[in-house]
Amino acid sequence: MDRLLIIGELKAIVSPYTEERSKLEELSEDTDFLKDLKINSANLVDIVLDIEEKFGIEVDNDSMAKMLTVRATVEVVAQKLSGDAGQ
Repeated sequence: MDRLLIIGELKAIVSPYTEERSKLEELSEDTDFLKDLKINSANLVDIVLDIEEKFGIEVDNDSMAKMLTVRATVEVVAQKLSGDAGQ
């Protein structure tokens, strides 16, 4: 799946969890969920669950710990979708 499509889906998934609408509109691979979007760690778990459901993937704890930025999240999702989960 194309990175831009994944980012578009992430934007929709993250939207209910942030009040930083201006930062959400500027969402890029450099966006940090905690610092930029002010999403708390409990909601990050909800976001990961939503990502799993949306993309039909399973995110292990090690991968989840990396998913603090849009770039890292896109990389995890792309890796899982390509079937290279063990790489």
